[in-house]
Amino acid sequence: MSYTCDPEARKVAEDLGFTCDGANPIITLRNPLGLENWTLPILELLIIAGAVFAFVHAWRRWRRDGDPINLTLWVGAIVYLAVIEPPLYFPGWFGLEEHVGFIFSHNVFTVQLMFDRLPLYIVAFYTVITQVSYEVVRALGIFERRGAFVGAVAVAFASQVFYETFDHLGPQLRWWAWNPDNTVNQPMFASVPMNSMWVFASVSFGVLAWLVVRLVGDRPGRGPLSGRQVAVRTVIAGVLTPILMVVLAAPTRVGVEAGGDITVQRTLVIVLLAALWLVGLALLAEATRATWHGRREGVPSPGFVRVYPGIYLGVHVLLWLAALPAFRAATDGVTADGAPIGSGWYAIACILGSAWFVVAARRATRVASGAAVTVTT
Repeated sequence: MSYTCDPEARKVAEDLGFTCDGANPIITLRNPLGLENWTLPILELLIIAGAVFAFVHAWRRWRRDGDPINLTLWVGAIVYLAVIEPPLYFPGWFGLEEHVGFIFSHNVFTVQLMFDRLPLYIVAFYTVITQVSYEVVRALGIFERRGAFVGAVAVAFASQVFYETFDHLGPQLRWWAWNPDNTVNQPMFASVPMNSMWVFASVSFGVLAWLVVRLVGDRPGRGPLSGRQVAVRTVIAGVLTPILMVVLAAPTRVGVEAGGDITVQRTLVIVLLAALWLVGLALLAEATRATWHGRREGVPSPGFVRVYPGIYLGVHVLLWLAALPAFRAATDGVTADGAPIGSGWYAIACILGSAWFVVAARRATRVASGAAVTVTT
């Protein structure tokens, strides 16, 4: 159990304002009014409430509309988390200490799991980001018009802008802290590892969406799936996602593995992210033109896509505004109280991209008819 609070983990925990010694291996409950700062319980409420909303929406989509994709995404995201997160938190348990090392630590929230390493809101976040990213793309009819692969690319772009709005704010507000001494986290873009921006914020959710649509989406000649079939395919999608993610993440390790020079790696990740932005914006612009004036209808959806993405974005914008004075006063990328800041201009780009998705998806669902539509592959 020494791996649960090794020296690096202890130092990062102390920087965040808590101690990892003696942590409960299962669950710890804390007073939400006694956390590190007031933003932590607000974030927790936003995400956990969103996960509940997303589950109700997903269940309704399956039972009312006969489409199991949303529910498979919701549960599949948790399966994916269960596979990928423990080795990141406790690499020593899996014999990965020399290859992975200590990467980061979450701060402690109201509900913490696994020796205080996993906040409950992070479990909820995986389900939320998959539903938000998939639903804004589905609402714009991209899957219906372009198929599973192109739709998954659009989901990868949507998750990039929604995720990085959150990701570049978290370190400053002490929601978590990265270990900059770990080469896995290099290169960094301000306070955020670039491989995380590519692999975790886009590739993983794009892969999960593609697998789910292929496995449980409506296909010619395939009748409705039973509950057992949906359950089995959900587990398959969740387990395969990190495997395919590792394959697609290979370019982000170029340079580090070759001897420590991160120039090539940084260049490759920038190229990959730039390509994602160019393709994603093109798909978003095309979908917006197709649905904006009702020339082509969007895809009908219950209230989730019309309500929650806007709330998610709005709360994050308010949190960014609250963090702005300290952000602007930061010196050499560090605030006066010692917290690293994210990239302001990239966060603005992600906020604007998210806002475009929110407005376009609301418009598309407003002009869409009330008939249910399932995604085909």
